[in-house]
Amino acid sequence: MTERVPILIVGGGIGGMAAALALARAGFAAHIVERAPEFGEIGAGIQLAPNALRVLDGLGVLPDLAALAVRPRRLVLMHADTGQPLTTVDFGAQFERRYGYAYTVMHRGDLLAVLLAACRANALVTLEAGREVTELADLGRAARVGFAEGGGYECDAVVGADGLWSTARRLVSDDRPLTDAFVAYRGALPAGDVAPLAGRGGAPAGPDDEIIWIGPGKHLVQYPIRRGELYNQVAVFRSRSYSPVTEASDHWGTPAELDTTFADCCDQVRAAAAMVNRDRRWVMYDRDPLDNWTTGRITLLGDAAHPMVQYLAQGACQAIEDAECLARQFTRCDGDAVKAFAGYQEERIPRTATVQRAARAWGEIWHDGGPVIPLLRDRILTRRDRDDYTDLDWLYQARPTAS
Repeated sequence: MTERVPILIVGGGIGGMAAALALARAGFAAHIVERAPEFGEIGAGIQLAPNALRVLDGLGVLPDLAALAVRPRRLVLMHADTGQPLTTVDFGAQFERRYGYAYTVMHRGDLLAVLLAACRANALVTLEAGREVTELADLGRAARVGFAEGGGYECDAVVGADGLWSTARRLVSDDRPLTDAFVAYRGALPAGDVAPLAGRGGAPAGPDDEIIWIGPGKHLVQYPIRRGELYNQVAVFRSRSYSPVTEASDHWGTPAELDTTFADCCDQVRAAAAMVNRDRRWVMYDRDPLDNWTTGRITLLGDAAHPMVQYLAQGACQAIEDAECLARQFTRCDGDAVKAFAGYQEERIPRTATVQRAARAWGEIWHDGGPVIPLLRDRILTRRDRDDYTDLDWLYQARPTAS
């Protein structure tokens, strides 16, 4: 006999864990299946803006996160080639009063570990690792999920939180991930091994700040994580050797090309880029926004629904927002999955589509190498006040929820 599962979540990453915890705290049993043999996160740093912290606070995990996180004093935007400051966003008391929470950065693995511990402590959450979904179908009265090793579940509801290359997404779209030839190299080093270079020589940024260096076809992000014990660095650049023919290969966006791209940067950036981890490259992918995430009793969440480029640092934040909305809709609809999914995507699709498009636009503004956009960008940025948050309100302020 096929076992019955009320709500199955495919994918045990940050979005899947947050969704399971949100559903469980709302009184709904949630069952996570993860294809990897263990629950864990690849990568290093993650940025949590107030819109995500608001949800995480409601899930009861904020104190545990705070013990592992760093609250940067400021975001400092610098020009990667000239080394000149462009603008500063003050993350101090005024920012926190405006949005209710301090901007927070931490290790991705630490965030997942806290969510995992909270899920394990909740009797309504079931966790299974090492289970690869190979069959997924809506049957009308239920959804069917089958596994590579055999067996399966019949579910009242399935949430596909299975990331950029989502299997669940194929049920609602035949699209493919898109790249504009940017790749990232990232990693964290012991803070004692890499003194943040931006604070030297009188530069206006220091080791307690998040620093973003932008320039034509490239940028570098730096900030401390894990209580300040580690220093996270992400180097991103557009590969000149990319072509659609070679997209699936690893012959473009190489470490050698990273060095070439950052060779003309200012001394601080060039030295920092030389220390970036080279073990793995991440191709920067997103997809066009969809106008539907759902088929029957199956819906999407997080990167499966709305993968976005990282230039607004909102990928995980939007997945966490998804989790809160999904649980709230299940409560509003008294557990009726079909109605809950309809309300969920009606609320979330406009929001996430706006963030996806804004992230693309922000990346274009950062990376433009022409004669006009950088001139206008730098003129506008250097004239703004460090406590002018008007351009952040749409993203970070609390939003009214559907009744």
